Amino acid sequence: MGIAPEVWARVAWSRLAEPGDLEAAQLVRDHGHVGALALLRHCSGGAALTKILARFRPRWQTLHVAGDLVNAAKVGARIIVPNDPQWPTGVNDLAAPPHVLWVRGSADLRAACERSVAIVGARAATMYGEKIASRIAHDVAARGVSVVSGAAYGIDAAAHRGALSADGSTIAVLACSVERAYPAGHRDLLETIAARGLVVSELPPGCAPLRHRFLERNRLIATMTRGTLVVEAGLRSGSRNTARTAGEHLRVVMAVPGPVTSPSSAGCHAMIRDEQAMLVTDADEVMELIGRMGEDAAPQRRGPDRPGDELEPDERRVFDALGARPRTVEELAVITCLSHAQVGALLGRLSLRRRAERVSGGWIRP
Repeated sequence: MGIAPEVWARVAWSRLAEPGDLEAAQLVRDHGHVGALALLRHCSGGAALTKILARFRPRWQTLHVAGDLVNAAKVGARIIVPNDPQWPTGVNDLAAPPHVLWVRGSADLRAACERSVAIVGARAATMYGEKIASRIAHDVAARGVSVVSGAAYGIDAAAHRGALSADGSTIAVLACSVERAYPAGHRDLLETIAARGLVVSELPPGCAPLRHRFLERNRLIATMTRGTLVVEAGLRSGSRNTARTAGEHLRVVMAVPGPVTSPSSAGCHAMIRDEQAMLVTDADEVMELIGRMGEDAAPQRRGPDRPGDELEPDERRVFDALGARPRTVEELAVITCLSHAQVGALLGRLSLRRRAERVSGGWIRP
C-alpha cells in the first residue's frame, strides 16, 4: 500500500497514543511524527525520554498500520491529515491536536466546519430540551450552518435529527472508532449521518468508547466549530466541559435557559450567571453570534404595539387620563399636574393623531 512516510507515521501515532496525550504531542513537535516513531523503534534518547517512550512500547508491539487502513477502507472510512485541504484548521489550536482524523462520509470536513455550530447537552434530556435543540438545529442548518455533536442520546441526537430534517449538514464526532455504532441504539442515525454528512473520530478502527475518550472527543467538538451551544446541562456535565474548552480557545459559548426548577438546566443557568455563556433562545440569536458580521444579525425584538406607544411623555400623560367618560380640561389638568394651557395644547395634538375626541361635556379616548 503506497502511503507517504509522514501519513504512515501519523496513522501509527493515532494508534500508539490516546487522544489528547500531551507527552506524545510534545514528542512529535520536537522530532516530527516520523522522527518520534524512529525514536520509539530504537528506544533511543536520555533517561527522561526513554521513560516517556516506554509508555508506548506495549502498543508498538501490536502496531499494524496497513491493517488499520484496510479495516477503515472496508467501512468506507478515509483519513485526513493536517496538510490535506479538508483538515479542519480549528483543531490546530489544541495543545495536543489529533495526529489524523478518520472520516466516514464524502462531504468536505473543512468547508463544513468553517460555518458550523456545536449543539450539545444532557443525555437524559427533557422534552423541552430536545424540542429546543431540534428546532435550533433545523433552523441554523436551513441557513447553511453545519451542526456538530456527539451522537449521544438526548440533546445530541435531537440536534443531529433537526439538521437532517432541514436537509442540512451535520457532523457526528465520536469517542470511539468510526465503524462502531455508539450508542448501539443510534446505529441507523449514524448510518444516515455518514450518508448525508460526516462521522469523525481521531481513533483508529477497533477502538471502544472508553470514559476518558469522551472528554478528549469534546475538545474536538469545541475547536472545530465556530461556537458551542449548550441545551440542558447539569452542574456536573460533559457538555460544560465542551463549553469550557470552547471558551478557552476563544470560540463563542452560548446556553439556552430552562425552568429554574429543572436540574437539567442548572448547568446552563450557572454558565449564564457566571458570564461564561451568552443566553440564546432561538436560531436567529445563535446566527448573530456565530454568523457573518452584518449579514446574520438577529431581528430587533419588541412586544406588540399598543395605543399611545408613539406619544411623547406629556402627550402620554394626558392620553392615559382619558377614558370613556368625558373629562374637562380642568379635570385633566388636576389629574396630569399640567396647566390648563398645556392640557389644551396637548389635547389638540392628540386629536390630530386620533388619540382624543371632543364630545359634549369634555374629552374622551376614541
